[in-house]
Amino acid sequence: MIKVGDSLPAATLQEYSEVEGNGCSIGPNPVDVAKASAGKTIAIFGLPGAFTPTCSAKHVPGYVEKAGEFNSAGVDEIWCVSVNDAFVMGAWGREQKSGGKVRMMGDGSAEFAKATGLTLDLTTRGMGLRSTRYSMLVKNGKVAALNIEAPGKFEVSDAGTLLAQAKA
Repeated sequence: MIKVGDSLPAATLQEYSEVEGNGCSIGPNPVDVAKASAGKTIAIFGLPGAFTPTCSAKHVPGYVEKAGEFNSAGVDEIWCVSVNDAFVMGAWGREQKSGGKVRMMGDGSAEFAKATGLTLDLTTRGMGLRSTRYSMLVKNGKVAALNIEAPGKFEVSDAGTLLAQAKA
């Protein structure tokens, strides 16, 4: 399992883009984790699934609400990572009004979750292999802080906890 001091694993996430831009086409676009995190401070939070109760009511809204404070604390980007495809993450981002605040990253095949060791097996609940609920502060591709939730909990991966760590 990934820990403080480790580099992020080589992985590719998918991000849905609604507008064409520099190197981005409309639709899913690959995001090379190593390249995208190089030279930046990134707040990453992972969660079990888009449109799920705690994730939609508490986890994402906290980061959207505190995006400006994260930026003031020196955080360049905030990523929400979930084992969903880029289309679902794009739709969820629109619903959560995350545009310009939180990048909604799809880990459709759980490649990133597996590589970090932050998986949650929800097969018995019909959801397959998912991501554990967590947050991490990443500086230049290395984990500077890591908060992993106990199963069924939402106590340490919230925006307030990670923001305090970013300010420290």
